Amino acid sequence: MNMKWLGRLLALWAVVCASGYAQIEPVGDGKTPGPLKAQHLTVELVTQHPYVYPSGEFNAGLVFTLEEGWHVYWLNAGDSGEPPHAKWTMPAGISATDLKFPVPQRLPLGPLMDFGYEEGVTFPFTLKATEKAKPGKAHIEAKVDWLVCAQVCLPGKAVLGMDLNVLPAKPAEEKTDEEPVGAIGSALKSLPTPLPDGAKVSVNATPTEFLVTLHSPDKGEVWEFYPFDQEQIKNAATQRVESFPGGVRIHLAKAEELTKNPAELHGLIKLDDGWGYEFRAPVSTAAAAAIPGAGSTTNGGATAEIWGFLGLAFLGGIVLNLMPCVFPVLFLKALALVQSAGEERKRQRSHGVAYTAGIVVSFWAIVALLLLLRAGGSQLGWGFQLQSPGFVAVLAAFLFLFGLSLAGMFDIGLSLTSVGGGLAAKQGYTGSFFTGVLATIVATPCTAPLMGAAIGFALAQPAWVTFAIFTAVALGLALPYMLLCLQPAWTRILPRPGAWMETLKEFTSLLLFGTVVWLVWVFGRLFGEDGVDRAVRLLAGLLLIAVAGWAMRRWQGKWLGVAIAVLLIIGGVAIPLTGQKAAAEEKARWAPWSEAAVQQAHSEGKAVFVDYTAAWCLSCQVNERVALNSDDVQARFKEGNVVLMKADWTKYDPAITEALHTVGRSGVPTYVIYPAGGAAKPDVLPELLSKSIVIDALDRDLKGKDLK
Repeated sequence: MNMKWLGRLLALWAVVCASGYAQIEPVGDGKTPGPLKAQHLTVELVTQHPYVYPSGEFNAGLVFTLEEGWHVYWLNAGDSGEPPHAKWTMPAGISATDLKFPVPQRLPLGPLMDFGYEEGVTFPFTLKATEKAKPGKAHIEAKVDWLVCAQVCLPGKAVLGMDLNVLPAKPAEEKTDEEPVGAIGSALKSLPTPLPDGAKVSVNATPTEFLVTLHSPDKGEVWEFYPFDQEQIKNAATQRVESFPGGVRIHLAKAEELTKNPAELHGLIKLDDGWGYEFRAPVSTAAAAAIPGAGSTTNGGATAEIWGFLGLAFLGGIVLNLMPCVFPVLFLKALALVQSAGEERKRQRSHGVAYTAGIVVSFWAIVALLLLLRAGGSQLGWGFQLQSPGFVAVLAAFLFLFGLSLAGMFDIGLSLTSVGGGLAAKQGYTGSFFTGVLATIVATPCTAPLMGAAIGFALAQPAWVTFAIFTAVALGLALPYMLLCLQPAWTRILPRPGAWMETLKEFTSLLLFGTVVWLVWVFGRLFGEDGVDRAVRLLAGLLLIAVAGWAMRRWQGKWLGVAIAVLLIIGGVAIPLTGQKAAAEEKARWAPWSEAAVQQAHSEGKAVFVDYTAAWCLSCQVNERVALNSDDVQARFKEGNVVLMKADWTKYDPAITEALHTVGRSGVPTYVIYPAGGAAKPDVLPELLSKSIVIDALDRDLKGKDLK
């Protein structure tokens, strides 16, 4: 936890619950421009001139002055929030443009991020008069709404108005090049500007990032990116900035909700002095130009770059043989090579070709699937199969069963030979081919050190380049064993077959079991908060597979043993993958709030927990993640037979406003426990929750109640 977040957390803990009237009544009567005092801010209209004239226009602004610690929002509020809005009532011949939003700042709160303004902000706009504007007095009126937040969020409204003099013509004393001053002038200077002459922005998409490259002579030390559209980037993620002569590159993590690259990226690049450039740039899936450097690459340069990445891919494939997830497979091939040391040279070479073919064909199949998914808009990276719980469970089961065989529990080869004699004749080369397939399956999640850049380049290139680079990886992976097969004399350095081979085989089983432990860890990570439960389920499934191994040994070479083992293996894979929907439904127990529903629960002798929340409330989202949806709190809710209700105030609801008023609150988040029976006073919890705060409150309010 960084110090900034710690300071914010301590401040939130120290804040006393906000109070005030709950009705969102607009301040102002539409007759004055303000300033009007509302909760935690003042709002007013300011203008460059108190007059207009036909075909003329001038600048005006909507000014918010905020109390310390409170903020309002930018056009894209971030993970939660809403920007201010203004609805105008104008006489004929006069109009107003939309509000313009100055360059914002990042407003972090826990794992989330908002974009907005603290202390104060002016939103400029332009008033225009047509030729039909009638001279005399003209009254304009603005109905303004906003959301102001600190640890709680409060919606507000105001009606502002002013009278303008419509002159017959432009005053002679008005200067054409007059620059606005004061709040309007400062606001206009803080608006994002188009890219300067000579500057350009390019956007490249990788499976996990957007790379925004700005070529501009204007250099700064701190750069930030703000998206105009929601659900494109992870707002709270660190934005890594690389500086190079003549520009910068910003690395932006993609939003989890983003399933397809947008056609273009509309963004704001903020410089360290508060200025900002607004841009729209098409999103390309081609590889970004290397840093440092700028400009286009010639055909010769592109060819050299491809050859360079092919070399990296080949070396990466060789290094991949040393990765922990591949090492057990290589042990198996080394064992098989020792056993076949007396075979003729042609047969040994054929084994090497079959092993290489298994690797190459497997790589091609996976890359073809990647390209098909990429064409359909999915953003997947190499090793994507380990993002599938089903795949991880099957792979763990397979390796565990294989490990049991190597440890001596049963003999897979003997079982298959006895049951299917026709397959035995093909087992040699078939075994080498599918060992290559296995090597690919367990190798792809382990990107070797020299392979990272090559894979990132390949996935952003045309299909033929992608296939070429991954073929180089496959050949590198197959090279060590293929060399031994092509040069049988080199096998003389290997030990002669003997009793040690059984020990080696048993040792190899330990490596496989170690890989299974890693897969169990990966499987648990895929389920987030339910990871421990899922990992235990997978372990239970592996226990069932151990029973399957016993059955194959008990009825060695018989169909009965194989049939029982197959059923047990299917069950062992199914156990960790069942119950997922039920677990999700267990947490989705929040019913919509209504006063009638609260009374109904009280009539049944149940306590009620009401979460007064809104989609635009950042603190609400943090509290849900940290406390309300945690396993401990959910279990306590269930134990106390508490009815959970969610009062959604995203859109103004007078019934919810009145309910907030009755507990002395005027905004969200608000959390209230209504004890069973409805006679006791409601218990209002702090705005910032933790698991212990909720559990302690439940223990206090449910005291004396039979929880069972």
